[in-house]
Amino acid sequence: MAASMVCRRTAMLCRTLKGISCSKTIVSADCRSGLLLQTASYNHKPLRLNLHQPFIPDKDSEKTPEWQKTSRYDRKLFGRYGSVSGIDPASLWPSHEQLDEIIAEENQWHPPLEVMLRSIEIKEREQTEKRTAKEKLIAANMAKMPKMVADWRREKREAKSKLKEEKTRRTKLLAEARERFGYAVDPRSPKFLEMVAELEKDEKKKKKIMKRKLKEEQAAGSGAPPPPAPPAAAASS
Repeated sequence: MAASMVCRRTAMLCRTLKGISCSKTIVSADCRSGLLLQTASYNHKPLRLNLHQPFIPDKDSEKTPEWQKTSRYDRKLFGRYGSVSGIDPASLWPSHEQLDEIIAEENQWHPPLEVMLRSIEIKEREQTEKRTAKEKLIAANMAKMPKMVADWRREKREAKSKLKEEKTRRTKLLAEARERFGYAVDPRSPKFLEMVAELEKDEKKKKKIMKRKLKEEQAAGSGAPPPPAPPAAAASS
């Protein structure tokens, strides 16, 4: 009925158009009406599940894919066809090792309430201990702060004094080199370095002699015999 109404409306519309022949209009209307009738009369057949002869892959065949030989696919077949699939339900249960892994994973990601409370308590205790240790360390460092500042200032003064002494000694050595050679000497020249080494050697000898005299004076004051002079000192004297 719907198809006939569409045909009549199509014919009326075609008659109103100008410049189109009546034969073409009738052919076009017949084609459209035939297509509409074919579409309206189409009734697809439902897909029926074949429970009498289901598709069960042959696991011994080389043509069967590997994913159809797994236990996961067996569970899918048993869930779809039941006992017709020929799969033993007992084989679908996890093994002891798999069951242990499932229990361990369940305990890891979904632990009991007592375990969660104990874990929270341990974490809070650890955080409290860390905070207490940090506060003690800060208090100890703050107590040492005055001494640390004083030591830093003393080291700074000593470094400044040492630098000043080194500068004075360098100026004195340059003046002595100018006096000895009669002209200004480059501090990097071999002459200047040789002179410095000679002066340092003489200074060490003087210190050694002063130290020996001090020991002799101390021995004389205490009434003990003076220590024998070393061979090097005797040779130099």
